[in-house]
This record gives sequence, structure tokens and C-alpha cells, in this order.
Amino acid sequence: MKRIAAAFAIAAVLAIGFAGAASAQGFRLAPFKDDLFRYPRILDSQDNGNYVVVDYSKQRDLYDRDTVVEKKAKPEYVTLVGSQTRSFKSGGSTLKFMGAGRIDGGAKIIVIYIHGMGGSRFQGVNEWMFGGNFNRIMNLMVLNGGAYISPDYSGFFGEGGGQIRDLILEQAAKSPGAPIFVACGSWGGTVCWQLAADARAVPHIAGLLLLGSNHDDGFLKSPEIKGVGHRFPIYLGHGTLDPIYGWKDEARFYNRVRAVDPSYPIKFALFKTGVHGTPIRMTDWRLILNWMLKVDGR
Repeated sequence: MKRIAAAFAIAAVLAIGFAGAASAQGFRLAPFKDDLFRYPRILDSQDNGNYVVVDYSKQRDLYDRDTVVEKKAKPEYVTLVGSQTRSFKSGGSTLKFMGAGRIDGGAKIIVIYIHGMGGSRFQGVNEWMFGGNFNRIMNLMVLNGGAYISPDYSGFFGEGGGQIRDLILEQAAKSPGAPIFVACGSWGGTVCWQLAADARAVPHIAGLLLLGSNHDDGFLKSPEIKGVGHRFPIYLGHGTLDPIYGWKDEARFYNRVRAVDPSYPIKFALFKTGVHGTPIRMTDWRLILNWMLKVDGR
């Protein structure tokens, strides 16, 4: 009788686990201010919508959207969330991050933002800058039972990638099964590509978002693109007038990925007349994350 009872107990636990997995597969982010943050107009669409050219107007999307240009969005774009400070350990170092939502565990979804040159953990939680788009992702996480994290790290090369990997592993342990997305702005993309080549990090990555960032040709030889690794989706957002990273190089990378594996889940959004910071301001977080949730099967 004890064995039968134990068998039933195990079956019950397994059933709960399978039910949780099934519900996670259909998880999508509910709307939040979609009418304000959706792409204003698609000028061109190719590859079944995977390559789009988005209309960007400096007057409409910058001057008319901010009360203080590039520093403070209009009130209708911002519903203040607030952030908290936490720390994480990597090797012998203790680093800090700012976060919102379920950063201490129990998150259904996690988004980590990696800042670029001259940035810090404070950039990703500045709710008024970039037209309120950081505020939107913070709200999307809080309202959908998720966690949003903006960490410090020690540089773009060397230990920086390892530190963010350790943060990912820590968050994965606190919120088992939660898909983890990493969004990298500008030079932060070097960290994204380090993670893409890190065998310990890759199993936990549900998607990479490169925002006005760089590419890594080494990925073209990775297990992921060869179909023997975890095929996490990739989003590339770029402005046509970006003076740091030319958009044609990033579009060429998108095309090379498609050439190696036409079915690989990758999207490219080109913001016409946009500059270096435009993808951070204009990327539709909910649109891209819901696509990634869908193609990653979670």
C-alpha cells in the first residue's frame, strides 16, 4: 500500500510539472499601451515579415514624444514602476543590478538589459528616457509576472560576459523554467555574443535582442545555426543613419544567417532615418518578445 501511495504521489508531481510546462508553452505578454508603442508604419516587408523597414520620423517619434528631448517622455508614455537594487556574485566579485518585478524569484519571464559604452545599471531603468520604452518593458514584466533586470558588469570583453552568465544562472535558479531574454544596446552586443558562445549560458537563453548593436560572424559556425544546438531566436534592430555600426553590415549578417539556415528564427527591423539609439526607443518589446516566446516553443 505504501508503494502504491508513493506511486500516486510521484504521478501527481509529474502531472503538475507537465501541466506547468504546457501552460508555459502558451504564455504570451498581455498588452500594455500598444497603441502608443506599436510601429507607426511599415514601409517594406520581406521574408514573410522577418525583414521590415519601419518609418521613423524625428519630429513625430522624438520631438513630439518628449517634453525634454531625449531626456523626458510625455506623461502618457510613462506609468512609473520604480526599481530596486540587488547584488549578484560572479567569481570573487559582487556586482549590483537594478530591477523591477519578481527579481527575487518566481518570475514567469525574465528580461535582462545590457547597457552600452558609458552606461551603467541605471540606464536600463530610466523610465523617462528613450520615449518611455524602458518604462514599457518594466511594466510588461511587472504586469505579466515577470522580472526586469539592468545590471552592472566589468567591461565588454573578458570577464563581462562571464559575469552576465553568472547572473543568468542565478536568475534561472530563482525562477526555474522562466524564459530568459537578453537585450543588448550598442557595445553591449559584445556581451550578447559572448553569451551566445557560452555553453553554460546558452541553454537558458530564450532570445537575444540586439539594439543598434554589432554582430558576430563566429555565430555562423555555431552549433545553434547548424541545427545541433539550442536555436534561440535573434532580433536585430538598427537605424539607417547609425554612425557607430553601419546598418548594411548588420543586414548582411541577417542575410548570411538566412543563407546558412533559411529556417533560423531571426528578425531584422530597419528604422528608416533612425540613428544609434533609435532601436532602443522604437523597438516594440511586446511584439518581439511574443514572437520569441512562440518560436522558442515556450
